[in-house]
Amino acid sequence: QVQLVESGGGLAQPGGSLRLSCVAHGFDFSDSPMSWARQVPIRGVEWVAGIFIDGGPVYFLDSVKGRFTISRDNAASTLYLEMNNLQPEDTGMYYCVKGLSGSTRGQGTQVTVSS
Repeated sequence: QVQLVESGGGLAQPGGSLRLSCVAHGFDFSDSPMSWARQVPIRGVEWVAGIFIDGGPVYFLDSVKGRFTISRDNAASTLYLEMNNLQPEDTGMYYCVKGLSGSTRGQGTQVTVSS
């Protein structure tokens, strides 16, 4: 059974940083593209970034380019999202998603950016 477990969210001040992690279980992680999506107030679901099985990243949101970095550790079946220079508009529930689209995701980790 596929299970994705996110962690690392919390409260950050504007300009601060957080690192999200997602540990995957129940499938061959190294053979699956992965992505991060977020549910934000008013704007709804936004696809943030994806990563191919070779580690090549793709950033879906222009607003995160240069601030967020997606990476993966296939040996540890773990997906990461390093978030720097956080802004209030980054506030939301962040989900780890199996694939570059679709609905197989974890329970989410809340990120709140506020002074």
